[in-house]
Amino acid sequence: MDSVSLWFSLLLDQPHTMPGLNTFPGSDDITRLTLPNGIVVLARPNFNSLSVVVSGYFPAGSLFDSDERLGLADFTAQALMRGTQQRSFQQLYDALESAGASLGIQGGTHSAGFAGQALAEDLGLLLSLLSETLRQPAFPQDQVERLRARLLTGLAIRAQNTADMSAMVLDQLLYPGHPYSRPEDGYPETIQAITQADLQAFHVRHYGPRGLVLSVVGAVEPQQVVDLVNQALGDWQNPAQPALPVLPPVQPLIEGVRRHVEIPGKMQTDIVMGVPGPARKTPEFLAASLGNSILGQFGMYGRIGQVVREQAGLAYYAASSLSGGPGPGPWFVSAGVEPGKVEQALELIRAEIGRFVSQPVTEEELADNQANYIGRLPLSLESNLGVAAALLNLERYDLGLDYYRLYPSLVSAITREAILEAARRYLDPLRLAVATAGSSAQDAD
Repeated sequence: MDSVSLWFSLLLDQPHTMPGLNTFPGSDDITRLTLPNGIVVLARPNFNSLSVVVSGYFPAGSLFDSDERLGLADFTAQALMRGTQQRSFQQLYDALESAGASLGIQGGTHSAGFAGQALAEDLGLLLSLLSETLRQPAFPQDQVERLRARLLTGLAIRAQNTADMSAMVLDQLLYPGHPYSRPEDGYPETIQAITQADLQAFHVRHYGPRGLVLSVVGAVEPQQVVDLVNQALGDWQNPAQPALPVLPPVQPLIEGVRRHVEIPGKMQTDIVMGVPGPARKTPEFLAASLGNSILGQFGMYGRIGQVVREQAGLAYYAASSLSGGPGPGPWFVSAGVEPGKVEQALELIRAEIGRFVSQPVTEEELADNQANYIGRLPLSLESNLGVAAALLNLERYDLGLDYYRLYPSLVSAITREAILEAARRYLDPLRLAVATAGSSAQDAD
């Protein structure tokens, strides 16, 4: 057993020999309970902190948006905190600030999510305000228009951001005709088309207890958490609430595709190139994730960063990312380069991907990245917020309550051959989608 694995096993098996250090979340200290109306409650106490974190998600994401009203789900989620049937926008935030608490709600693709924090003694207040905003939003017209203006400003900024535009175009190339091809925050014309009545109708239809998962971590006993959640949300019903739509399968690319978005006056062109990657629940995801770390994350952006940025000096940044979620998110390489160096950077990236899928990673690369994965887990679980997010991941991806206890052994079991197999299954340097955004080379000269 290597030193990192030994340290981790000691940390798990003998927590009381290290004063003040809790064990990692597991089935013996995570309470999971489903309320009669379907809400799943996850709770883990931490009395080393005076605060409590509440976070969760529910199935009201942009998958439900029509093309004509794209951005409606996110608009609705962000409008919830703009006033309720009991409180104005100002009164809502006054109630939070008077307790030193916070609460926010945001839209996503598959779901909308919320997160809040308060002193443990104010958990009841936080849950009450969460219930009020989720169940009784008022969508006041003046606040809707203020939010619309902010959303449109964000879209105008996006249109001038080379990284954002290249990423958006990559989704269009990877997922033609699929909901994943659409930006969850919509387009200016779709945001302009959304009315107050649209927000109200989306809320009435899609908001309810089905599929809602709520995680609470902090200085409170699990039974008290369950009682307070039940008091705030246990009577919520919506028989008309639909299930998530069944998505069409994502088809792999049969050949390379490429598209450029011209944004005049930019001194940097952003490159994003990739393929549809594995979903989080696929068996090879962890091997692919570890391989991605070697390819373009570990140290100064892994192999990609070493070759494109450090050795060739072509890029301001160069890295790879694997965004597996409920569905097959993209596995991609991104880089920011001078407009005249795009082709040279693309050639080096393709060559590095070709090497990655043609031979196993080295023993040293594997060991270093395994140690990194195992060693950084405790850091991600140091805060109540980190633990609350971790518990949500257990539920979202059916990982099992003891996943974090098993994680070191799962990572240690990944082999060079498993990484190569995962890479070959998804990556092909001849079948990549390439999206670029910025000024053309001649314009930049």
